[in-house]
Amino acid sequence: MDNTEKEKSGVQPESNISTCDHCQRHEKCSKLQTFDWLSDIPSSTQHFDIVEVRFKNTRKEFFINANSLRLNKGDIVAVEASPGHDIGVVSLTGEIVNFQLKKQGINPEGYEFKKVYRKAKQADLDKWYEAISLEDSTMLKTRQIAADLKLNMKIGDVEYQGDRTKAIFYYIADERVDFRELIKILAEKFKIRIEMRQIGARQEAGRIGGIGSCGRELCCATWITNFVSVTTNAARYQEISLNPQKLAGQCSKLKCCLNYELDVYIDAQKDFPSRDIVLETKTGQAHHTKTDIFRGIMWYTFDPVNMVNFIPVPVERVREIITLNKKGKKVDVLVDTSSVALESPLDFKNEVGQDSLTRFDNKKNKRKKKRNPKRRKPRNDKSKNS
Repeated sequence: MDNTEKEKSGVQPESNISTCDHCQRHEKCSKLQTFDWLSDIPSSTQHFDIVEVRFKNTRKEFFINANSLRLNKGDIVAVEASPGHDIGVVSLTGEIVNFQLKKQGINPEGYEFKKVYRKAKQADLDKWYEAISLEDSTMLKTRQIAADLKLNMKIGDVEYQGDRTKAIFYYIADERVDFRELIKILAEKFKIRIEMRQIGARQEAGRIGGIGSCGRELCCATWITNFVSVTTNAARYQEISLNPQKLAGQCSKLKCCLNYELDVYIDAQKDFPSRDIVLETKTGQAHHTKTDIFRGIMWYTFDPVNMVNFIPVPVERVREIITLNKKGKKVDVLVDTSSVALESPLDFKNEVGQDSLTRFDNKKNKRKKKRNPKRRKPRNDKSKNS
């Protein structure tokens, strides 16, 4: 039974794409993978014709199954493109696609979807693999051409269409670039239709992928689709040191994860007094240095220039001192330091010494070999005696 007969019968045609070895699923793991939490729920009588199809890296689009094909997650399909057709992998089917449309702000009734032509045949796959094999060499040649034209832009990625009639060139540029001459040269050299698409640094990092400083895969490559601006105020609210090397991600921008817990920190600091208020005491003026938000402790010092001798003060005590200062009264001391618990005792005991940084520095004493008093005579001496 050939692929055409398999399509009519609803059986998936064979493809050369291997399954994921890690999770043993039929579809391959990809960037921006969406978990279908409705897959184990019995399907309703309502039929959903819209499917989500993923392409290279983070590009995904929605298509309508006009031919009523039996499509499953992981099927390789030929879809409508402009011009020609493209090859992609079905990433979502069924009712969950409606939730994705709502998330993207797409109205299914007023949106004009492109069509799914058919399940990919072996001839489509061969041409698709051939197009994929040309992407790296095309990107390197394009970078050289752009450098020869002295264009202030970086070609980050190239994506060929499934039928090899068109290619999308993703580039990064800080300012407006006139690439009309570049398009003419590329169209003449590669004999394809050229589309230039500008992306940001965060989008480029998501397309390339990688491992973050936390040890997990980059968020922009796994689930982030809408990039929210990140400022240094997020680090200030969370009492994070303003170290550019630690705050910057692989895109050389501020890490997106700085915004994850920002609302929690802002909400926790609503009842905290202002940090700009100077506490008046009989000893002198106490200036704020840092805050332990979740323990409710604010640290002050009497020497704001050298920043030494930090004194921890509970938030309730700070409010009390501010109230007294407004009445023109000065307190004797900020707080009794013995009443403030700085560190809670550990509830475990380290028996193996894992926290010792110098456990491998101690050199072992070399044992001196004892000389054997009974030394064997050389063979030459034995022969002489004999």
